[in-house]
Amino acid sequence: MPPNVAPPPGTGTSSAEAAVPAEAVTPLIRGIAVLRRLTDADGVSSLSGLERSTGLARSTVDRITATLARRGYVRLDGRDAVLAPRLMELGNAYLAALRLPRLLDAHADALADELDESVSLAVGDQDGIRFIHQATRRRAMSLSFRIGDLLPAERTAPGPLFATEWDEREWARWRERRASDPEDRGFPAVPARSRPIEYGEDDRDAEKDRRATNDTTKEQGVGRGTRRLPTLGEDFEQRTAEAREAGWALDDQLIEPGLVAISMPVREAGRIACVVSVVSHTSRHTAADLRDTLLPRLRQSVAAMERELRETQRAESAAPRTPTAPTGLAVWTGASKQELGRDFIESLARGLTVITAFGEDRAELNLTEVAQATGLARATARRALITLEHLGYVSTHDRVFRLTPRVLGLGFPPLSRTSLAEIAAPHLTGLSQRLHDSVSLAILTGGEVQYTGRVSTSRIMSAHIAIGTRLPAYPTALGRVMLADLPEPPLTELLPLTPRTITDPARLKAVLKRVREEGYALVDEELEVGLRSIAVPVRERGGRVVAAVNVAMHSSRRTPEECVTEVLPELRATVSRMEEDLWVAGRFRQVPRT
Repeated sequence: MPPNVAPPPGTGTSSAEAAVPAEAVTPLIRGIAVLRRLTDADGVSSLSGLERSTGLARSTVDRITATLARRGYVRLDGRDAVLAPRLMELGNAYLAALRLPRLLDAHADALADELDESVSLAVGDQDGIRFIHQATRRRAMSLSFRIGDLLPAERTAPGPLFATEWDEREWARWRERRASDPEDRGFPAVPARSRPIEYGEDDRDAEKDRRATNDTTKEQGVGRGTRRLPTLGEDFEQRTAEAREAGWALDDQLIEPGLVAISMPVREAGRIACVVSVVSHTSRHTAADLRDTLLPRLRQSVAAMERELRETQRAESAAPRTPTAPTGLAVWTGASKQELGRDFIESLARGLTVITAFGEDRAELNLTEVAQATGLARATARRALITLEHLGYVSTHDRVFRLTPRVLGLGFPPLSRTSLAEIAAPHLTGLSQRLHDSVSLAILTGGEVQYTGRVSTSRIMSAHIAIGTRLPAYPTALGRVMLADLPEPPLTELLPLTPRTITDPARLKAVLKRVREEGYALVDEELEVGLRSIAVPVRERGGRVVAAVNVAMHSSRRTPEECVTEVLPELRATVSRMEEDLWVAGRFRQVPRT
């Protein structure tokens, strides 16, 4: 590898395997190293911090981050680089190609709702497991893992199940990783093994329950060796043998005190496609409780998932293969290179785009298909694939390439918790700076708008509204573009807040009909005398309005006509870019609105 750029953590990569192929693309290796460090830093790092953590020259870091920013994968905020939601398109390509989230998420969510416990789906990633879906219960003590998080196999319930399919080479890789990283420092999502454990009264009670559970499960031949953090892992091979015989596995506080889980594999064509886990806390269930009370329901859910996979497989085998279509990448990279000059690393942008060639109905591609999908020359696509295979992001068999779960490690975990307000924030700031007016994001809660994002100007006269403020929806531009999307908007208690407030329900319905047709709302001094506002809706991928953005000003700033001719185009363009980020971020998860 290039100097000071290490292989991905938790991979168990040997020194022989780490040798860089002669045809590897060095800028792509370095660019992925920067994305990995940003991911490990929870999505934000100073440029000087990236220089130290990657060992790359500052000029190289600057060029890489400039290229990633041009691609929309990072945002440069002063001296910091911040992961941007658009980066999730890499992980989305893997999840789409995998098919499992699209097919099984609803089953996992229904199981979580029925049991009132967190449910996760995970796939194997060499000697670890990686989450592809989380249905989390909101509690004071709840699951904090994210989609894309990587955990060591021996500290989880899914791990022994995946290990039942390991060959000797994979077991050797696991042993090598355990020897080289005994404290699990290469797995940022879990506490390090050397982390001290302080026991309170609740912990002592949980320990008694754990020991009782361990004794019981030993008699059943399952769940053996569920010891606390400092000494776990030595009996992983035994736990794997027991999981092979039982067909399920327990995690009795292997990751941290209090966390318990029970897992079962979902099989497709005889192989484990993913593992479903029900996760709880010892304040609600012991591991024995999970086995005795929840395992039967988990079995039913797994059976339904396997039926879904079988039926989908039959339908897909009968459907014609969709040809890959070029994306026009060459035009985009050429324009970017011309604009940014030497600061734009074309080979990095092209290499990352190879990942997005995969997706739904494109789980496996040969070299020709990758070249067609990206618009790249075969030689360029080939070098990118060689590099991605070397780094563990692509696997190949019989000249056919597939993405690996490791792709989710490129920014997906920190970005998978991003809210709508966080997605909108940089867009609101940019719009406010261009127009020199206050800009807000709001959602609809009943008959009120609730402000969830806000960028104010420093004018003497400007609209000052704090985040969290609620106002009636009917006399606001924000409220009207959201009410217009409802089949039956609540139009009761229409009070006259100013002499211009519309209070007649029939008239207001006519206004909402026009708002729906025109796609924007302009409200002039109906909420407050002197306040003028124009707003447009924010739509999720399916077209439903989930929020609205407005520009508010004193009526002396612009006429209503100027709001439409000068402000509305900028407002629509900003929301369009915001929606693009929202659609990427929300493709395989529900984006929180606040």
